[in-house]
Amino acid sequence: MPPARKPDQSAPAQVSPTGVPFEAADGDRDPRAQAGDTVTSPNGVRIPDTDHALKAGRRGPTLLEDFHLREKVSHFDHERIPERAVHARGAGAHGVFTANGSAASITRAPVLAEEGLQTPVFVRFSTVLGSRGSADTARDTRGFATKFYTKEGTWDLVGNNMPVFFVQEAIKFPDLIHAAKPSPDREIPQAQSAHDSFWDFVSLHTEATHHVLWNMSDRGIPRSYRMMEGFGVHSFRMVNQARETVLVQFKWTPKLGVHSLTWEEAQLAMGTDPDFHRRDLADAIEAGAFPEWELGVQVFPDTEDQMFEGIDLLDPTKIVPEEMVPVQTIGTLVLNANPTNYFSETEQVAFNTGHVVPGIEFTNDPLLQGRNFSYQDTQLTRLGGPNWTQLPINRPHAPVNDDHRDGFMQQGVPTGQAPYSPNTVDDGSPQPAGWDEGGYVVVPRKVEGEVVREVASSFDDHFSQPAMFWASLSDVEKTHTVEAYTFELGKVYEQAIKERVLVVLATVDTELASLVAGGLGLPAPEGTPVEHLPASPALAQVRGESFPLDGRQVAVVAGPDADLTGIAALRRALDAEGAQLKVLAPRGGVLGSGEDQQVVERTNLTARSVEFDAVVVADGAPDDGDIKAVVLLQEALRQLKPFAAWGSGADVLTSAGVSGPGVFTGASVDDVVSDLVAAMGQHRVWERAELVTASAVPPAV
Repeated sequence: MPPARKPDQSAPAQVSPTGVPFEAADGDRDPRAQAGDTVTSPNGVRIPDTDHALKAGRRGPTLLEDFHLREKVSHFDHERIPERAVHARGAGAHGVFTANGSAASITRAPVLAEEGLQTPVFVRFSTVLGSRGSADTARDTRGFATKFYTKEGTWDLVGNNMPVFFVQEAIKFPDLIHAAKPSPDREIPQAQSAHDSFWDFVSLHTEATHHVLWNMSDRGIPRSYRMMEGFGVHSFRMVNQARETVLVQFKWTPKLGVHSLTWEEAQLAMGTDPDFHRRDLADAIEAGAFPEWELGVQVFPDTEDQMFEGIDLLDPTKIVPEEMVPVQTIGTLVLNANPTNYFSETEQVAFNTGHVVPGIEFTNDPLLQGRNFSYQDTQLTRLGGPNWTQLPINRPHAPVNDDHRDGFMQQGVPTGQAPYSPNTVDDGSPQPAGWDEGGYVVVPRKVEGEVVREVASSFDDHFSQPAMFWASLSDVEKTHTVEAYTFELGKVYEQAIKERVLVVLATVDTELASLVAGGLGLPAPEGTPVEHLPASPALAQVRGESFPLDGRQVAVVAGPDADLTGIAALRRALDAEGAQLKVLAPRGGVLGSGEDQQVVERTNLTARSVEFDAVVVADGAPDDGDIKAVVLLQEALRQLKPFAAWGSGADVLTSAGVSGPGVFTGASVDDVVSDLVAAMGQHRVWERAELVTASAVPPAV
């Protein structure tokens, strides 16, 4: 973990990590900063002693007149704000979004349409169910929320790492979360869905089937936030300069590919490093391996029925396969700076699906309509009032003159005598802005219908898309999905709930239901699987593609007699690929001296396999049978990670039982580097999967 860095107190920063100046109240001081070298009270009075309260005599009573004591303790008493009801555990980063200009034909929003325009952003990743103190690697949906500080105002694209949602209407969302959260009597289980009430809810609301399958697949446990897709979930309306409209769905595609943890890795990380994902993100940015995504859109005609090839574009539980409508890249996101203060930025950042800019409008998606209310409403309690957009992390990078006044957390000092519009007292200022002045002018559209509590019949198909998703997965992903269902339902106590879920799965796919039933020791129900669209290869994570190694971690097992020259050469080769080498030895300290000296960064006591993407054993590495080192090697073997060894290092692998596909050995480090790099580009040694998982798939009953 990089050491904490003391800010430059002599010259408070005037520019945010995204390069955009913060507005300063006095013209020369960053309002975010705590400046100066002297301890002061909140109102700037210098304090001579912050360790002892004012007392009447050294052993006498504490005096109420000690304002510093009162202010210090009172602030501490109130320094916690309510955590988010969902997405409580998160990690964030600053960055920049660059438009490539290709969206100019579909939207007038410069953030997307103006070629080369760079817009500062703040992105927050999160889990959904767990509290702030839960583990990063729980099986769960991940939030992928992006705040664009555009010249026209703030645009919040509030998405997830899955393109579909559990429910079709916002009115069901409180029920979903109540069912998924820990039981109200014991407050367990924390940050997982493996319990009765969750499976009771999703088996009774079969619209959740599609999202549940995504969650039970490897998508539910990402390898890293840097290796995670993001989706806007809903259909949005785009408006161009000619006032022509289309419907779009947003997708973030990571440069490093889409990769996941194995279930064993996720469990190990929960114990050895509950902060695994937030540490991975921060360390990568600190090392200069800036995470990168392409923003793409699927574009659909804005027809009266808002359907496409029989798929309802207003149904958030459905997707349009990319083979039917390809994703068009419209820009690139790069995260290049970590937060300066977690609370001020990552915790206080507040998103709102209702924050859009001219050129982006809403559709009648009932879940989106409800979210537009909910996100605004929740900040009033969580952040203490209506002025939450004035917090530095939420402050627009565009001029604001809203005629709003007063309220909790008012940080501005409004001028003028007429906080209303229209007016003549302040010479009519501020004035409305029309289309030509960049105003948010909604394109007219017809709205009519009977007032009913119903949904369209096109929302009724709950199974064909889950069936398509299952059919699209690779064999190893199918195995992992079966294991996930078997684990989760194995934690369910009510037999009737298990049986109901199996009936749902039998409607999706007979093989899926049979395998899960076999793992539970239950008979497979008879079902008539639905017809579904052709399999979509884009939905599978394992597709034989190779990806960059930026930020990947490699362990090299070494010791006092190891080939340090070879380790130095390996480090240089991995540095050139953007990967990072960590020396792993029985004890800490330094190995050798001179140019090839190596600092021991991990020991057999502190390292576990989940931290590394590959393991290398150096020539001359100790072969003393250290059980912890052997466990790490055997874990990495099960987790399908590449291995390499040169010289006598091959004997260490052999004695630990490490052999087969993805294990590269040679006389020197030069003999194994290229094979190691190629294997890491595939993320895992998938050829080994059948050997590792063959015994894990339960036979059908």
